[in-house]
Amino acid sequence: MEEWEREHPGLMVGFTTKNGGTSIDEYSSLNMGFHVNDREQNVLQNRKILSEQLHVDLSNWVVGEQVHDTKVALIQATDVGSGSHSNNTSLSGVDGLIIPPDVNALAVSLYADCVPLYFFDPVTKFVGIAHAGWKGTVGRIASKMVQSFVDQGSEKKNIKVIVGPSISREHYQVDNNVIKHLTDNEMQICTNQVSDNQYLLDLKELNREILLQSGVFRHNIEVTKYCTFRDETLFFSHRRDKGITGRMLGFIGYNV
Repeated sequence: MEEWEREHPGLMVGFTTKNGGTSIDEYSSLNMGFHVNDREQNVLQNRKILSEQLHVDLSNWVVGEQVHDTKVALIQATDVGSGSHSNNTSLSGVDGLIIPPDVNALAVSLYADCVPLYFFDPVTKFVGIAHAGWKGTVGRIASKMVQSFVDQGSEKKNIKVIVGPSISREHYQVDNNVIKHLTDNEMQICTNQVSDNQYLLDLKELNREILLQSGVFRHNIEVTKYCTFRDETLFFSHRRDKGITGRMLGFIGYNV
């Protein structure tokens, strides 16, 4: 992420930790999600902390509803501010956000084990972020993001992607309800069978495979090594914390 920012002044891309905020108990302390059972004023204050650090007003944020689906929204000026101060105003049914260079907005998405996918075309200057849980991943939201970039004039050879912090293979056990959506090749690369109907699934690697299948060049895909489950001092984890936990925030946009 730092490399993108270093090579392209004005570009902002990042992922928060769970530290440095105002929330308490299970949501301690930088919980960014309104939709969990945290106090709304704490979440708003946490978002303001990040907003001040980035020098981007909350009114310029745009947030999707995140329903574990594959709907991608091309952000218009009228969408800016959606979901910034309340979950009720987030973009309905949206898990992927794409921002044109002429729209002054910060694309924001929330995570606690799911995979953040950051997209950037240095030629067209379009940016985007997608929320890829297992449903979004097997639904090929990564591929839909690539196609959406192409629809806006990108060439696949120019699209860069970062696969951000999420749960690792070692800590993500699933059954055939998930695995049945994978191809044989994806099964071989991205899973380990541990018992009858039980598998360890590498969501990061699966998203990389889908990106490669979609035409993104391998050298343009960066996969982070952070694990939200394992790195307990840094991140919330829905699976580790038994579903009662906060949310980190991924963001991408321009500081204009």
